[in-house]
Amino acid sequence: MTITDISHDDLRDLAAALTRQAGAWLVSRRLSDLGTATKSSLTDLEVVMGGEAQRLILDDLAERRPHDAVMVNKNDSRTGYSRVRWILNPLDGTLNYSYGLSSYGVSLAAEVDGVVVAGAVYSALYGTVFDAVLGGGARADGDLVTSTGATDLASSLIATGFSDFPDQRARQGRAIAELLPVVGNLRLFGPATMDLCAVAAGHLDAFFGMDLEPWECVAGLLIAAEAGARTGTVPTPHGEVVVAAAPGVYEQLAAELQRLYD
Repeated sequence: MTITDISHDDLRDLAAALTRQAGAWLVSRRLSDLGTATKSSLTDLEVVMGGEAQRLILDDLAERRPHDAVMVNKNDSRTGYSRVRWILNPLDGTLNYSYGLSSYGVSLAAEVDGVVVAGAVYSALYGTVFDAVLGGGARADGDLVTSTGATDLASSLIATGFSDFPDQRARQGRAIAELLPVVGNLRLFGPATMDLCAVAAGHLDAFFGMDLEPWECVAGLLIAAEAGARTGTVPTPHGEVVVAAAPGVYEQLAAELQRLYD
C-alpha cells in the first residue's frame, strides 16, 4: 500500500464527524451546576465526562478503522498495525468545562507515517467543527477560513495559556508582563487547541504556548497552518514554545519570546 491509498480527506471527514458527536454529547451533559459538583475533583470530571467522550470516539474508530493506532495521552494509547495513528483529546479544557466557561471541546488528528495529515476540533465556544487536511485548507463547518493579515505586533491580539507546573507559570507570568507593552493586547482563554482554531478563523492574530503535548495542539496546529498562519516552535532554555501567528507578525513574536525566555 502506498500513501496515496489512504484518503486524507476521508480521515478529515471522519475526525470531523467524531469530534462533533463527542462535543455535542459533552455540551448536552454539562448541567448548570456541574462545576459546583466537580470543582473539588477535576480528575473525577476528566474520568467521567472525558472518559465517556473518549469511549464514543474510540468505539467508532474501532468499528471503522480497527487496525489504526490511537494516542490519547501518555498513559492511554492503543497500538495498531496500519500506517495511521489518531491523536485524541476527548475533553480539551477540563477546567473551563467544570467552571461553566465555554472554551472547551474535542480534538482529533490523524497521522500517516508520522505526519499529521488531517484533523478536526469541535469548539463549544462557537458550536463549530474546525477541520483541515494537509495541503487542502482549513474550514469551519465546511466554509474555508483564513488567518489575519496582521503585520504589526504592536497592534496584534495574542493569546496564550499557563503551564500546569508552578515554576513554569511563574516564568510565564514574568514573560507576559514584559510582552504586554509590545503587543496590541493579550488574552488567556484556556486550551491551546481552541486558541489555535481562533487564529485560523481570524479571531486572534497569534498564539503561543509552552509545555504542550501532542494531543493538546497537533490538530489545532494543522488547522491554523492550513488557514494561512505560520506555525513553529521557539527553542528556549526552559523548553520549546509553540507559536502560530499571522505570517506578518510571526518573526516579531518569535524574536520577543526568544528574548523573554532566554
